[in-house]
Amino acid sequence: MRNIKRFFWTFLCLLTGLWVVADLMVWSSPANFFAWRSVLMQYSGVLGIGVMSVAMVLAVRPVVFEPYLGGLDKMYRLHKWLGISGLVISVAHWLLAQGTKWMVGWGWLQRPARGAQPELLDAPIQQFFLSQRGLAEGIGEWAFYAAVLLMVLALVKRFPYRHFFKTHRLLAVAYLALVWHSVVLLKFDYWSGVLGPVMGVLMAAGTVAALMVLFRRVAVGRQVVGEVAGIRRHESLNVIEVDIQCKGRWAGHESGQFAFVTLHADEGPHPYTISSAWTGDGRITFIIKALGDYTRTLSESVHIGDVVKLEGPYGQFTFQGAPSRQIWVGAGIGITPFIARMKALAAAPDGKTIDLFHPTAVYDEHAIGLMTRDAEAAGVRLHVLWSQRDGQLNAARLTGQVPDWRDADIWFCGPAPFGQSLKKDLVAMGLPEGRFHQELFQMR
Repeated sequence: MRNIKRFFWTFLCLLTGLWVVADLMVWSSPANFFAWRSVLMQYSGVLGIGVMSVAMVLAVRPVVFEPYLGGLDKMYRLHKWLGISGLVISVAHWLLAQGTKWMVGWGWLQRPARGAQPELLDAPIQQFFLSQRGLAEGIGEWAFYAAVLLMVLALVKRFPYRHFFKTHRLLAVAYLALVWHSVVLLKFDYWSGVLGPVMGVLMAAGTVAALMVLFRRVAVGRQVVGEVAGIRRHESLNVIEVDIQCKGRWAGHESGQFAFVTLHADEGPHPYTISSAWTGDGRITFIIKALGDYTRTLSESVHIGDVVKLEGPYGQFTFQGAPSRQIWVGAGIGITPFIARMKALAAAPDGKTIDLFHPTAVYDEHAIGLMTRDAEAAGVRLHVLWSQRDGQLNAARLTGQVPDWRDADIWFCGPAPFGQSLKKDLVAMGLPEGRFHQELFQMR
């Protein structure tokens, strides 16, 4: 989280700084409201298209940024922050444009008289941009309305994922229209200064990403086709375990990573943590809990032999770190990455001392038996806490059962509020913040 927060605020400050340097008139106290409006329109336009460009680049899942931003789960969180920022900035930009027109129409403001625009015969590019301003303003306005609608739908959790998956792609069209709007209406002098090249690179990268989205070329090199080779249902846990046999070349994965799985084309890809260690045989297992409308129907809609598309692997929740002591907390279905890691350690121990805490609301003897077997094979000390019998896990309880917790890296996967609370308490007790690793498994 720290990395994406740093990136978010550093990026906004950098764009602001470049704009201030590029538009020194901001220091000369514009003479009236309309002059200030012009300045703020340019500033909000720069920020708006800047954050949208980065959000569009992140939408194509560029794995090159994973090590720096903490994995694709964190990158999607950043993508969401940037999208919300773009929405807020765009609304402010629109209000500056339309609100002023309304106030002039209501008689609250008097627009200064404008002289005729001279033709720039010696600057044909600038003259072309000037001739396109009316069209760019109209395109930008309608693209803004479309983008607002699509972004609001993306934030409404009750909007079904299968529809979100299809409509969210249309944001690429709105983005391309806003790029044209920005290129034409950006102050022409910016292009020859420090700000122009940066904006050009951002919009060019965003344009390439938008075209990849529209032509369905996102992560095509990381996709493989497979088929369902095994299904096991754990009714009491409301969980289905699916084995997939890859038919193409899967690059392999590390324990704790996840993949996008398309079990039904009309539903689109869903991210699931891989629960099996990679052995090179092309077989991958996913444990999927019924948490939404779609996953609740999987136990009836998935069958042996179904064709599946996999994309990945992604994520940095890979248990890497210098300390020889680790504490794992897998709450509920958050146990999945730890199952994969235990299977990997059974085949190739890493010498670390590990305690695994598994808080659960439902005690399934068969599932706990399998987990106990995996823990023994991996040399992991397992603590199962059934809430009805054992109460809740908290920082005091965890540190009481692991006296040398200050020397450990802590890896958490489970409900985000629980992880945030546990982290807050452990950091208050002296754990360095960088030692707490949490997967933010929320892609929307």
